[in-house]
Amino acid sequence: MSRTITHRTRRRVAVGLLTVVAVVIPGSAAQAGPCWRPPVVGTVTDPFRAPACPYCAGNRGLDYRVGANSQVRAVAAGMVTWSGTIAGTRYVVVRHGDGRRTTYGKLISSALVNGDTVVSGSSIGTASGEFYFGLRVGEEYRDPAPHLGKLVGRPRLVPVDGSTPRQPPPPALRCGVDV
Repeated sequence: MSRTITHRTRRRVAVGLLTVVAVVIPGSAAQAGPCWRPPVVGTVTDPFRAPACPYCAGNRGLDYRVGANSQVRAVAAGMVTWSGTIAGTRYVVVRHGDGRRTTYGKLISSALVNGDTVVSGSSIGTASGEFYFGLRVGEEYRDPAPHLGKLVGRPRLVPVDGSTPRQPPPPALRCGVDV
């Protein structure tokens, strides 16, 4: 009888653990969202500021200061749903597989047209001086900053006896609070 109770207890514990894993992990992963490489090398000069209403002032993305003729790269694979100019400023909008849309703005050039597909890291165009990056989920503007990672070098041991050190491992992309 004690063997049956032990078997039942193990089974209940296993089912309980699987339930906790099934509930906790997918929810955390869904909230975390993607981790993207930044679209440009530059400094954020104006962070996301959600507007109080659809037509109110705010910043619906990130504004960067970039160097002359800076390459702008796709943060993820997707399809160009809009490419053109508004009031003399060039924009490209890419819809990703999860439905999110990223906007690349203040471009000085882009060869992309509606319907083009892009892969992560491919060229969107070039920017000089200023660049804008935005994120929309449905019709809601979201702060893209939490989704942009930072390449972080990984720790390694370096010989102190004068021998030649091995090549360092490639940097890892990190997103979130530990960036």
